[in-house]
Amino acid sequence: MTSQSQGIQQLLQAEKRAKDKLEEAKKRKGKRLKQAKEEATAEIDHYRLQREKEFRNKETNVMGSQGNLSAKIEEQTTEAIRNLTSSYHKNMESMMKKLLSTIFDISPEIHPNFRPAV
Repeated sequence: MTSQSQGIQQLLQAEKRAKDKLEEAKKRKGKRLKQAKEEATAEIDHYRLQREKEFRNKETNVMGSQGNLSAKIEEQTTEAIRNLTSSYHKNMESMMKKLLSTIFDISPEIHPNFRPAV
């Protein structure tokens, strides 16, 4: 009976060692999965930052050229307004004189088609 109980003890110890090895393997697997997840997250973050940087560069190139374009249009508009204002001030008095002379210098005439009533 002692040999039988010794055999049972050896089986129980072997089962315990196997169980411990299995738990240790599960822990290692969990650590590897966690590490792989962290590496994947880091890689995704790196890729995202790289793509955002490229996007910002392209956006700056496009918006920068639009910014220059809008500044150029603003400058042209200001120049056109300045030219119109100077032309207005230069020609205003002569136009007012012409307009007033046309209005006030009336020379009454009889229309050529008018026939006096007989």
